[in-house]
Amino acid sequence: MTVCLSPGCSYDCLSFCLQVLVMTVCLSPGCGHDCLSVCLQVVAMYNFTPKEDTDLSLIQGEYYTILHKQDQLWWRVQDKHGYEVCFIPSNYVTEKDRIEANQWYCQNITRSEAEQLLRQEGKEGGFVVRESSQKGCYTVSLFTKALGINGGIRHYQIKLSDSGSFYLCEKHVFSSIPDLIKYHNHNAAGLVTRLRYPIDPSELTLMKEVGSGQFGVVRLGKWRALCKVAIKTINEGAMYEEDFIEEAKIMMLCHPKLVQLYGVCTQQKPMCIVTEFLDNGCLLNYLRQRVGTLTMTWLLSFCQDACEGMEYLESHSFIHRDLAARNCLVSDKNVVKVCDFGMTRYVLDNQYTSSTGSKFPVKWSPPEVLHYNKYSNKSDVWSFGVLMWEVFSEGKIPFDGRSNVDVVEEITRGHRLYRPHKASKDVYTLMYQCWHEKPQGRPSFSELLKSIRELAELE
Repeated sequence: MTVCLSPGCSYDCLSFCLQVLVMTVCLSPGCGHDCLSVCLQVVAMYNFTPKEDTDLSLIQGEYYTILHKQDQLWWRVQDKHGYEVCFIPSNYVTEKDRIEANQWYCQNITRSEAEQLLRQEGKEGGFVVRESSQKGCYTVSLFTKALGINGGIRHYQIKLSDSGSFYLCEKHVFSSIPDLIKYHNHNAAGLVTRLRYPIDPSELTLMKEVGSGQFGVVRLGKWRALCKVAIKTINEGAMYEEDFIEEAKIMMLCHPKLVQLYGVCTQQKPMCIVTEFLDNGCLLNYLRQRVGTLTMTWLLSFCQDACEGMEYLESHSFIHRDLAARNCLVSDKNVVKVCDFGMTRYVLDNQYTSSTGSKFPVKWSPPEVLHYNKYSNKSDVWSFGVLMWEVFSEGKIPFDGRSNVDVVEEITRGHRLYRPHKASKDVYTLMYQCWHEKPQGRPSFSELLKSIRELAELE
């Protein structure tokens, strides 16, 4: 089974949560719409086929009017005739005057990547426009077969005149870069050949391996050469693929403290899950690599970040089921984000293997899960208490040296983890509250977040 919401994609991917900017005040005279935008005119960058009755089909290159920024993923729009009001995915459109609206533009592609892409296509007059190494400037990279047996590439920087006009050759100046490109589509005018074919980068480019997860290898990649992504390959037979694909739309929750799920690629095997990439890797390794260097303020901040993400999941009645430091990632700005929420539901035959080698994350699980397999937001709260313990012990293994059987017995008898060496009495009291024997005795994530913020003010 395949689900495809991805723009012009060669894979069967769910859409990417890449957003365009909108203004927050309606300036359109006599609008009458409940606008959070300016009745913004946007252009469709890709075709879109509706999946629901309330969706509007998009045709690449056509214009639409944004009426309301419903949320980060879906916007309410009016079609070009001003009749139909429906919803569209926000990442399929961009403001009509932005350079991103053009097929030939590749924002973050490097010179060497542009050359590799153009040689791979090998089309006479194939070209891309990319950001130049000189900030604020753009470069046209152009392939021609006239330069040697295997062809060659020329790079032309788009120059800006004193009057604000753009040009590649001084005799031909234009008020905008799209006008410049349109002219050189039909006229070489000093270039080695005319700009015949805009070249799109492939949807997903696999790069280096950065680790392994519970389902397979994790690689750094790029989507359309624009942004870094984490590409998780799913070993065949490791999960219920059809069930996961069916519910993946629900998992595309947007919150700054959740790792964004961008899409699921099902056409190729093994299946891939594409997510936001965070430069500093998993929280567990981050802590272990910085033992003795992290202050109480930083440690509490990590817990607050994770709690904010979990509070959002809680507010949407979403259960993580495997919250732990290994399932949180750290950004280049040292912000912690929760990842892999809900994934364990799709594991075949409960064969989930934790990072500690067990078939089940016993050391992060409350009594009702250990004995009755009963999950809830309150079982997540128990796991969050263990995550706090991991943070304040700087990456130690909970119940280290004890077997899973021993841990189950100890927890059932009421034994709990000791106070970590960096945890204050108040911090330990908070994590201990997460380990109440009865789910109803544990705080909610909203209550935990309030308490953590109060503790942070005292630091």
